[in-house]
Amino acid sequence: MMRHMSVTEWSVSEFEELKELGRGGQGRVVLARHAVKGTPVAIKYLPAGADPGAQERFRYEARMLGQVRDPHVAKLYRLVEADEGVAIIMEAVEGVPFKTILERYGTLEPEAALTVLKGSLLGLAAAHAVGVVHRDYKPANVVVRADGLSKLIDFGIATFAGSSSGAGTPVYMAPEQWRGGPASPATDVYAAACVFFECVTGRRPYQATDRAGLMNGHLNEPVPLEEVDQPLRHLVARGMAKEAAQRPPSAAAFVAELEETARKAYGPDWESRGVRILGGVALAFAALFPLAAAGLAPAGVAAGAGASAAGSSGVVGALSAKATVAIASTAVVGATAGVFGVYEYAQSDETQPRKPAAAASSLAPGKNVAFGKLSLRLPLTWKSHPLPVYERNSRTPLTYNYRVNVPGQCRVPKLVQENDKREGKTREQDPYYNNHCPSFAVIVMPFRNDGELGWDTFKITSIFAPDTEATHACPPRADLFGIGGQKLVKRGLAPIGGRQAEYREWQITCAKLIPKYEKTNVSFAHRLWYLPQSKVLIVDEWNTPGLAAILQKATWTA
Repeated sequence: MMRHMSVTEWSVSEFEELKELGRGGQGRVVLARHAVKGTPVAIKYLPAGADPGAQERFRYEARMLGQVRDPHVAKLYRLVEADEGVAIIMEAVEGVPFKTILERYGTLEPEAALTVLKGSLLGLAAAHAVGVVHRDYKPANVVVRADGLSKLIDFGIATFAGSSSGAGTPVYMAPEQWRGGPASPATDVYAAACVFFECVTGRRPYQATDRAGLMNGHLNEPVPLEEVDQPLRHLVARGMAKEAAQRPPSAAAFVAELEETARKAYGPDWESRGVRILGGVALAFAALFPLAAAGLAPAGVAAGAGASAAGSSGVVGALSAKATVAIASTAVVGATAGVFGVYEYAQSDETQPRKPAAAASSLAPGKNVAFGKLSLRLPLTWKSHPLPVYERNSRTPLTYNYRVNVPGQCRVPKLVQENDKREGKTREQDPYYNNHCPSFAVIVMPFRNDGELGWDTFKITSIFAPDTEATHACPPRADLFGIGGQKLVKRGLAPIGGRQAEYREWQITCAKLIPKYEKTNVSFAHRLWYLPQSKVLIVDEWNTPGLAAILQKATWTA
């Protein structure tokens, strides 16, 4: 089972070591993959000669992680104990340390900072639910993936609630930790609020040249709220209250306060924007992603925050999480419903008698193309591409969606071009509903970012694009991305082969991602035709000429 490497180093024989990720005084962390299955993992090694206290903490971390099951926390696969030492085999999280992002950019847009805070709080809440307090939440213990989602990766000094809490990172330690008092979920809330303060101000809440100065700040000095934007001050004040009893009692409770604050300050789609900004920022560090740097190809479909290590590998995988099929945006579902008061309500009506389809000979020269039970007559120059839909952790397509490319100029961002070059693929091979070339999509099976399939995951109350889609195409401009926000401009009914579909038209604003996120005055139309009973959705972001007329003349086989 074990393979000897040197007097102090050893490895678990069933895993092939790919790259050393870090090394400390008594141990090391490596990126590896299973010799048979190919699953990428992170392995933390501690040799037998390590300090007994370090070994006990190592085993304790495994026991802590083993009790936490949440998509925002790196998974523990198993603990290996041998004569040579102890090893923890964990999920390899593909992304960039949040610490690296803060060091590079200093501050984040409020929506992005709120999104990181929410993801971290959800991970902490999962730990709190089994009685575990992290005690050392900090930017270095958070990894941001290329899809904008984040995970907690280190529970090295975690403890059960109520235990003594003297350990931690001084710049983020709660007052009770400085006093040596018991740890509680509110201890983690304090650290998360400190990091959030740093995200929105560019500096830590208390700065000093020595430990005593830091202790005085956290124990006695008021929270410097004047540096925080007004809408966020209450959130910081609550999270950084000196007394644990004055803070939200748990990370879950803090999430509820965060969401209310964010909606009031930044609108119902705050999280959608935040995740997209984070994804774009993370992509700027793609060369640092451990799996990409090790040359690992994607090992399946990345399914969102809960994807397994085998299903979300590399920036390639992150770009292909959107890539396998179109994903329905879920972060803003229901939150934008208030805007509909301006429009007359209309529902699709699929019970009307079907109109007889026009004879093929009466149409312009073309070809009949079937998309499940829907058939469209398309010009000969239009090409249909099947997009495989996978269930979570499966490599066998469950069904297919379709992208129809039409003649015209592609507008491919540099980030995407570089990714194509790494993968050796063309735009035509991209299995995404919008491949940065003129096209529209026929969706017969949407899925959510967490990999759950089914029409119950799609809502007509939002655009059809993943909330984690950092590289959403901006058809008018290759150097921009469609992540600057959206506005509903049309609502009504439109025919698809004699059936009345719900029609929505959104105006999506484009934004820059590099060197920093910045909205522009460039926008495009995002058109949806939706038949909930027939389970068909048409998505058009390129204002495809003649599409409405083509849909009107569609035919049905059932």
